[in-house]
Amino acid sequence: MSEAPVLSATDIEAGYEPGLPIVKGASITVGRGEIVVLLGPNGAGKSTLMKAMAGLVPVSRGAVRLSGSDITRSPAHRMVRLGLAFVPQTENIFTTMSIEENLVLAGHVVAPAERRARVEAMFALFPDLSARRRLAAGRLSGGQRQMLAVARALMISPTVLMLDEPSAGLSPKLTGEVFAKLAEIRRTGVTILLVEQNARAALAIADRAYILADGRNRHEGPAATLAADPEIAAHYLGLGGADDLERTRR
Repeated sequence: MSEAPVLSATDIEAGYEPGLPIVKGASITVGRGEIVVLLGPNGAGKSTLMKAMAGLVPVSRGAVRLSGSDITRSPAHRMVRLGLAFVPQTENIFTTMSIEENLVLAGHVVAPAERRARVEAMFALFPDLSARRRLAAGRLSGGQRQMLAVARALMISPTVLMLDEPSAGLSPKLTGEVFAKLAEIRRTGVTILLVEQNARAALAIADRAYILADGRNRHEGPAATLAADPEIAAHYLGLGGADDLERTRR
């Protein structure tokens, strides 16, 4: 990256209990307009690192910077106002509220006049939701729920969108639809960082990837380069290498 990263985490140590770090010195950078994915085996610290960056897990060492400003240890609600949106893996919508009510609530930090415009912009971006705008969110399919969760995050017009396991529990078809939508969102200028177990789908849309293990950086580089490395693909990603990735991109 030739310019300063829009989001970075440097030498992060973080965990849920004092003295028991799950992330043990990991560092990542995300350039403006990029899609960057965090990969690795279960328990590698991927989600913990992302939540630490989002202000949801205590950071005991290191620094997180957004657009040049130090946001380390900033509370999660302040992150939203700074332009950092986070979509958790579960409990990311209000099931008893309608789709439209979910969006309006997510835009509470936006001025009322702009909020309505943002709601309509989300319905334009997610036409499948627009057709069901008064439906209770709990009646949506898994893929539709994930789309609504992303739309809620986009209500604040974030600089960076972070997602934790967006394909969790989805069929291959719905996974493809969700990842195609993320690629479309990136084209609108939103920078994306995601944690994902589905390496094939993630690497197919990502610019770069980081592989974590035991809370530390193990590998990093262009997505296609990592997937094409037979040892990395087999050991960390469960892929068959470049041919496997190419089939996923088609």
